[in-house]
Amino acid sequence: MPYAVCSYIMDFKVIKQDTVTQARVGRLGTPRGIVDTPTFMPVGTYGAVRGVTPEEVHESGAQIVLGNTFHLYLRPGTRVIEKMGGLHNFTGWGGTILTDSGGYQVFSLAKLRKITPDGVRFQSPVDGSEHFFTPETVMEIQNTIGSDIIIVLDECIPYPSTYEYTKDSTDMTIRWAERSKKVAIGTGRGLFCVIQGGFFKELREHCTDELVNIGFDGYAIGGLSVGEPKEEMYAVLDQVTPRIPLDKPRYLMGVGHPDDLIEGVIRGIDMFDCVVPTRHGRRGYLFTDAGRIIIKNSCYKDDELPVEPGCDCYTCSKYSRAYLRHLFMSGEMLGLRLNTVHNLHYFGRLMKEIRLAIEEDRMLQFREHFYSLQKEKTRC
Repeated sequence: MPYAVCSYIMDFKVIKQDTVTQARVGRLGTPRGIVDTPTFMPVGTYGAVRGVTPEEVHESGAQIVLGNTFHLYLRPGTRVIEKMGGLHNFTGWGGTILTDSGGYQVFSLAKLRKITPDGVRFQSPVDGSEHFFTPETVMEIQNTIGSDIIIVLDECIPYPSTYEYTKDSTDMTIRWAERSKKVAIGTGRGLFCVIQGGFFKELREHCTDELVNIGFDGYAIGGLSVGEPKEEMYAVLDQVTPRIPLDKPRYLMGVGHPDDLIEGVIRGIDMFDCVVPTRHGRRGYLFTDAGRIIIKNSCYKDDELPVEPGCDCYTCSKYSRAYLRHLFMSGEMLGLRLNTVHNLHYFGRLMKEIRLAIEEDRMLQFREHFYSLQKEKTRC
């Protein structure tokens, strides 16, 4: 795969700002090459985007993938990855890698963990062994495995939560971020903090301002898409993104569906990640400009069309909806792979079209056209 390797640590430049919305086109430079933003990061939880090869991920248009610190720490382990030459060499992915802190996975363990001001103690869901994550150890893990962009430890606040709980947790996240920066200086990695604060305007703004004062290479917005109505998520973005420096990338964690990507971009988001394209592909849901296809539906039994006419992905160039339905109904692994290839390609193409719309100052028209196509789809 032809990746350009750069000499600098991380650099971000806004190339074009939409004249009506907060949407912008940017270039994120890392030692592994340029990432055009807005961008979508396929999720490689265990060091692989599920069901597809690194070459297939690259062909979808992805320039950056996400790895999960928590899962990679437990399996195969930090030292194994280090011995194999780091995460890029171990996985075969030559592009940029961002690893999250593992905080979301740790805090989702509920009964298996205990939070303290120093960090979080938890039991491994793999073998029951006990572990302790601190802001410092999480930085060390990500540095050791060779991530290009690393994320500080934070608490993903449950929804809903009381004001008191949210305030205490948010203050702790700020303290952890400050500790993380102290040990991350000089590692040669891009360092992102995580903005928390739940759904309390005062706390979100306070957290944002405090983290901006500390200063980071990028700003992730966490604790969203955790069960709240979409209107609440969009309201948080409206509050937070204007308070983040214009010359820093903004990353919306764990989002999302195609409409969420468009709405996030309009509100100034540069980076997204989610398991939606891969997980939905394995479940037989295929994304198209005209809406989502449920391939198991009987109307596709003898449908000669590709998933999306005009799509140039490998799946659409070779196979019919009828064949994909047959594979899915037969439980054939190939069907899940082909579905995933198409979905990743769709997300890559969507982000490319979004960037073009911003460059041409027609982002609002693009959103309107997107929703009009979704409404016109005939369900079967």
